[in-house]
Amino acid sequence: MPERSQLWFEPLIWMDFRLAVIFTVLMPLILLIWAFAQKTAVLQTLLIIYWRVSSLLAITVYLGIGSLPITFLASFVGQTLIPLSLWFWADLNEEIADLPDRPLKLGFLAWRWATTAYSTLSAIALIPFLSCAFGDAKSDYCQAWFQPSWLYYQFFHPNSKPEFLSFLGILALVFYALCLGYFLIVRLGKQGRSAMAGDE
Repeated sequence: MPERSQLWFEPLIWMDFRLAVIFTVLMPLILLIWAFAQKTAVLQTLLIIYWRVSSLLAITVYLGIGSLPITFLASFVGQTLIPLSLWFWADLNEEIADLPDRPLKLGFLAWRWATTAYSTLSAIALIPFLSCAFGDAKSDYCQAWFQPSWLYYQFFHPNSKPEFLSFLGILALVFYALCLGYFLIVRLGKQGRSAMAGDE
């Protein structure tokens, strides 16, 4: 991890990282397992869609390990897409509304609203730092955002080279972009806001 002076907003970056672990990893994982245990198909479908979309945040971790400027754009897009993935599907929204008011539904709704609020605020907070994607990403102002990625690297990949891991991140980002492009250009026109139309 590069040596540098601490900036005033770094505690907020770490708070954002902790909230991301809670709202975008732990809680949806628990809800997905719960939905499978309860055999609630509509929640299974929406949570699987969520995991596909939110995988971009995992990709940003690997991009951040290499301190790549594109990390800022990928993170902003990822935080923006998450609320869209949770509310976009008209057919799933109707089915969820019709579910009985049991703990699983109430827990899911609470998580969906909390994650929407978190992702929206996190995306807004990133806006002043988007210049790092086009300017000097090696400045302390920008490098502060890579600290969570470096911590992840130290814990889970201590014997791997950062350059290799960031290369994997680039490959994953290209694949994600291709899948997103296919959805926007091909599938969206055919299925609209119906998540189930593509499976028929």
